[in-house]
Amino acid sequence: MSQQFDVVVIGAGPGGYTAANRAGQLGLKTACIEGWKNAKGDMALGGTCLNVGCIPSKALLASSEEFEKVSHHLDVHGISVAGAKFDLAKMQARKDGIVSKFTKGIEFLFKKNKVTWLQGFGKFVSGGDVYTIEVTDNGNSGDKKEIITAKHVIVATGSKARHLPGITVDNENICDNEGALALTAVPKKLGVIGAGVIGLELGSVWRRLGAEVTVLEALPNFLAAADEAVAKEAWKAFTKEQGLNIKLSVKIEKVTQKKSGITIEYRDDKDLAQKLECDKLIVSVGRIPNTDGLDAAAVGLKVGDRGFIEVDAHCKTNLPNVYAIGDVVRGPMLAHKAEDEGVMVAEMIAGQKPHLDYNCIPWIIYTSPEVAWVGKTEQQLKGEGVAVKVGQVPFMINGRALGMATGSGFVKMIADAKTDRILGVHIVHANASELIQEAVVAMEFAGASEDIARITHGHPTLSEVMREAALAVDKRTLNM
Repeated sequence: MSQQFDVVVIGAGPGGYTAANRAGQLGLKTACIEGWKNAKGDMALGGTCLNVGCIPSKALLASSEEFEKVSHHLDVHGISVAGAKFDLAKMQARKDGIVSKFTKGIEFLFKKNKVTWLQGFGKFVSGGDVYTIEVTDNGNSGDKKEIITAKHVIVATGSKARHLPGITVDNENICDNEGALALTAVPKKLGVIGAGVIGLELGSVWRRLGAEVTVLEALPNFLAAADEAVAKEAWKAFTKEQGLNIKLSVKIEKVTQKKSGITIEYRDDKDLAQKLECDKLIVSVGRIPNTDGLDAAAVGLKVGDRGFIEVDAHCKTNLPNVYAIGDVVRGPMLAHKAEDEGVMVAEMIAGQKPHLDYNCIPWIIYTSPEVAWVGKTEQQLKGEGVAVKVGQVPFMINGRALGMATGSGFVKMIADAKTDRILGVHIVHANASELIQEAVVAMEFAGASEDIARITHGHPTLSEVMREAALAVDKRTLNM
């Protein structure tokens, strides 16, 4: 007889394992299906984020940033370091150790919350009042493992790297995010196709460790999703100060791999033919939803032309008691967005009435400096005809920032001209990922710039710049 569950989650990335754990906490009999195998061939929870995404990339970013500080940025503190060296194998081992710790941690949480881990890949067989799901070892019908049933199903199968036609990714010489995180030597010349989050972060890692990095971006604008002031500041930091060679309005025509390296033929922003020779190439042109193995047609689950599952504001699909969260649905492909959707859906299944404000989900790029924002950009609001007030304050006026030698960057706060409600906050700074959280809290509670301006901020702290930006909205800064 097949196993029966109240809730079955397909996929154990941040959205899936969070949904499963919350469902288990709420007393629902829960199973989570996951067939991911790590580089050693062992089954592992955590999906892309924990295994080959967020966690390992941040580990390498931290290690490479420490090396660059020691090599180039300690002299301002009166500290001289000669002949600094790094051990790439040890860096990679540290990264792998962190990943293993977190994936094992999810196994512990599953046991704690009485979540059954079904090792394999899940796909729909039939629907109705109860859904039948087939779990297979490798996603093929010939590898049938077992049949289970569930009253509620949460699809959280995540996304995979988008590849370009005519370019074969082998994750040795031509890499997506997986291969780019596992290089065993620093390339002399590194090419990156795509100046998005992944391209900038991984390009930064290898530049700091000594690679000459060229980034080819198809769009005419750098960081088009960010506020224009932020994009301008980040462009200056990455290109003029750090030496990333970023080319915009590029059209890739041909990529050729030879024993001597890789040749990228492209047309530049003036439509002139160009060539880039490099040792390794990273292809980072976005991600696509991982829905092709679900057999959605078997139950009539609506999937759009681009592979995204159609859902409403509460992640409900067109089928009763079937939900979809994370990268397989509309909205930003962010781990924390998937996690909160997972919590929301689990609580709805348990009869609660949770709420998720998508406008209050922060975006973060973990470069140096970091880039973070929440809410809308000034250009978006102007395009919508919304009258706004803007306060922008640089970190160079902040005593803590100067003491830490991180005086570049700024906080920009945008508020409604009539109500003073905060509509967006945008930060460029070494600690932007942490500082943005104050803005998230304020916006979640429909706060005004006056609210932050009236809150006492410790001195000296970087957070004082947030307060100064709030004061600047009303043109009454205290320190500039």
